[in-house]
Amino acid sequence: MLGRILLIGSLCLFGATAARADATIPTKDIAGARDNPLLKRYEGSFIVSYERLAFSDFKLPTAKLERTDTIDRSNNYVFKPKTELEVEGARTRIAYLLPAGRSPLEVLRNYQDDVQAAGGEILFSCKGEECGGDPTRSSSGGGGEMSLMMYFVTEAQLKDAPFSNGSCALTSRIGDQRFFSAKIPQAGGDAYVTVQTFQVKDDLYCKAFHERTVALVHIVEPKPREQKMVLVKADDMAKSINATGRVALYGIYFDTDKAELKPASNPTLAEIADLLGRDPKLAVLIVGHTDNQGAYDYNIDLSRRRADAVVKALAANFRIDPKRLRAAGVGMAAPAASNDAEDGRAKNRRVEVVKLN
Repeated sequence: MLGRILLIGSLCLFGATAARADATIPTKDIAGARDNPLLKRYEGSFIVSYERLAFSDFKLPTAKLERTDTIDRSNNYVFKPKTELEVEGARTRIAYLLPAGRSPLEVLRNYQDDVQAAGGEILFSCKGEECGGDPTRSSSGGGGEMSLMMYFVTEAQLKDAPFSNGSCALTSRIGDQRFFSAKIPQAGGDAYVTVQTFQVKDDLYCKAFHERTVALVHIVEPKPREQKMVLVKADDMAKSINATGRVALYGIYFDTDKAELKPASNPTLAEIADLLGRDPKLAVLIVGHTDNQGAYDYNIDLSRRRADAVVKALAANFRIDPKRLRAAGVGMAAPAASNDAEDGRAKNRRVEVVKLN
């Protein structure tokens, strides 16, 4: 009897949770979302997922994705195109839910018309399996083949709550996939666009979206990176460490979601080496920090790998004894500012040097 009561209670709780989590057909855009001026929306569609970064890097495939021998964190085979463009600028990601009865092809053609009307050029287009990877997967899934959407964003990187409209649009199984990448000339340089359209395939939590078309749009606008963070000299590092036991550094650079140091990091690395060279007894903890974009566990691992990269660079390139260095990653756990706006998130993406002895 007790087992039956527990089972009934669990089913009731599950049903209540599912009811609260079910996707619903939107009647307005999600809060804070807006169209990008470069591309109009398809009439009658609503924004269900939105993210804008003031400055980021972005890769556009200009050829079919080909399978590699590499396995990603979700145990999927990684697919990469033979040719791609890597660009930087202000990046907007928008997912639109289209009106009922609109096919992925019809919606894609309208976006292509809009790009060409703006003087743009289609760089690559494909459909279904022709795009490469698993054409039935969106940003979610493991133990198989990567999808086209995973080339741009994985489920762990989404900010949308589980089973929300945004999550349903971008993590459900999909069908009838269509895609193109393009560039649009602008006064300050070329802007770059990708549009992926597909039908949602789900008959459970996201059943409201079943067989509805979604358009996932990425736009990268030409924009110089704001040089807000100054180089911290070894003298100032020493003063901060003596006063607080730590110093926050913003001159160590990585590409988005990567742990390989960029050459622009060398001046700050040299100052850290200078600091350690002045005091041979000083041992430090190199701590990686991230903003709150992406999943908690993912950011913890990313921040640790970035800290490891700094330690290895100091040891290999500046001849610092590895015994004086330890790496740690805390992800988003110790923010220096609010993550609600890009300015705050920029302050949270940092490396800290913490005194150990």
